[in-house]
Amino acid sequence: MTKQDRIEPKTVADAMAGLPAEFGFFAERYTSDIAPRLAAREQDRQTAVRHNTYGIVGALVVAAAGAAAGHFFFNELFFGLVLSGIVGAMVYAWGGMGLRKLGRETKLMLVEPVASQFGLGFEIAPPAPSEMMEFRSLGLVPSWDRSKYEDMLTGERSSTPFLFYEAHLEEKRTTTDSKGRTRTTWVTVFRGQCLVAKFHKPFTGVTKVFRDAGMFNAFLKIGQKGERVRLEDPLFEKAFEVFSTDQIEARFILTPDFMERLIHLEKTFKGRKLRCAFSGGEMLVCVEGKNLFEPGSMHRPMTDLARVREILDDFSAVFLLIDSMVERRTPERLRQMGQTP
Repeated sequence: MTKQDRIEPKTVADAMAGLPAEFGFFAERYTSDIAPRLAAREQDRQTAVRHNTYGIVGALVVAAAGAAAGHFFFNELFFGLVLSGIVGAMVYAWGGMGLRKLGRETKLMLVEPVASQFGLGFEIAPPAPSEMMEFRSLGLVPSWDRSKYEDMLTGERSSTPFLFYEAHLEEKRTTTDSKGRTRTTWVTVFRGQCLVAKFHKPFTGVTKVFRDAGMFNAFLKIGQKGERVRLEDPLFEKAFEVFSTDQIEARFILTPDFMERLIHLEKTFKGRKLRCAFSGGEMLVCVEGKNLFEPGSMHRPMTDLARVREILDDFSAVFLLIDSMVERRTPERLRQMGQTP
């Protein structure tokens, strides 16, 4: 499928071209159930788009009027800008309320049928997962002071329990100027996707994989347990930095096929700085990137098939990565490396 096809597929078949066969169910489901439900909300979408436009225009008018009033009545442009900025932001938020609500409902109409087909649970706003502490203890994410989580998938894939969610982690930072005045800001330290797959047979060592950081690779080595692992494929050797307490197990896990799927995951998620770890009985993966499982622009018609392909691609990338690791945890493959299944 070409890039243009992905942007504007003409039929459901176009939107699903190249996806694994297990997604074949979606064509009939979309035609018989999902598309009619989406089409029924098209008028709501058009109304929400108009209100959003009113909000944008209103915010600009308020901003301009506030700036002029501040300059005319108080001879203070800054005061007018601040006041009008606050009011303008409120007007803008009001105008976009309908569009955001419809976007959330559209997401559920597209994601829930796929999740239910594979026996998965889906939560738009889940509570904080306890697994985040493992990500931090393994050095995959930095420490944080407040967090927000979205779009959690839970269930099993090939008898392997997993959970997948989006995380936004922020750190509180306080600065003091020369006059002793303090200022507190919240800085994003991680925003992206997290995947945890729980296997029945634990790993014997701890293996960590980081995207190559170029001149900053020396910082990756700080605090790392184990030795640096040399990968067989020179292309992946340049792309990743790997550390492990068990060199044999690390090479068994990190085959060229698996590394390709890691890169595929990163590309599909339009993310960067992918890193993962294999510890205990778990594979933990995180990648910094934009929100997934989103319905796309609500300025497009409700039945625009581009939004279908984007969501199915997200599911497929997660499944492929888990499948790749499950294949390495079968009794036959474990016996090959001398482990008792």
